[in-house]
Amino acid sequence: MSLVDKNMAGKRVVITGGGSGIGADMALAFAKAGAEVTITGRREAALQAIAEQHASIHCAVVDVTDEAAMVALFEQLGSVDIVIANAGAAESAPFAKTSFDQWQRMLNVNLSGVFLTLREGLKQLNDGGRLIAVASTAGLKGYAYVGAYCAAKHGVVGLVRSLAAETATRNITVNALCPGFTDTPLLAASIETIVTKTGQSAEQASTHFKSTNPTGRLITPSEVTATAMWLCGSHSGAINGQAISISGGEV
Repeated sequence: MSLVDKNMAGKRVVITGGGSGIGADMALAFAKAGAEVTITGRREAALQAIAEQHASIHCAVVDVTDEAAMVALFEQLGSVDIVIANAGAAESAPFAKTSFDQWQRMLNVNLSGVFLTLREGLKQLNDGGRLIAVASTAGLKGYAYVGAYCAAKHGVVGLVRSLAAETATRNITVNALCPGFTDTPLLAASIETIVTKTGQSAEQASTHFKSTNPTGRLITPSEVTATAMWLCGSHSGAINGQAISISGGEV
């Protein structure tokens, strides 16, 4: 951990969706390792609650689907070293009942939001910097009833691979993290939806998600954070254009 601490000192980090779950865990870890961290999201109270936990965390209320707001954010921040496109949302429905509005919402936040984050982040990124997108195992395989979400996450993986090839000569790496079902408020909301729609208990719904992981448990935010910090370390420059499964062997 001492090597990571040294490597993060003085780094300027931007994390979207930093008010809860994986984004919040990342923000605290990078700040404790010496980085100056800016977290973004749509809920000011949630962002402030995380920022209050460390003096090196700052927050900005920004919607990742708002192009003008994202442009303004990165212009105001100036040069950065690490940009993590973490903001996302999940909705489920049988494919035949998926409305176009739902389809568009999933693409907007999960794919277009990543595009805007990485595009504007790249403009301010120092050579040797790191771009990371938090995708999902849904970017590597299909799941029933979340076709729009899977399509968006597959798009993120394709975007990462393309951008990695484009920026490699600048010693910039671009990678995707693909966690399996992770113990976050986003998953808790999915469990609540299943309970409401099917009549299953919360325990039954949770067991279903755990069963997808060969180890029989949920992924923890700290496991995703640890992978992100490794990608941002001084010895990970050859890791580029990868979609890294963090799923206990599911993918």
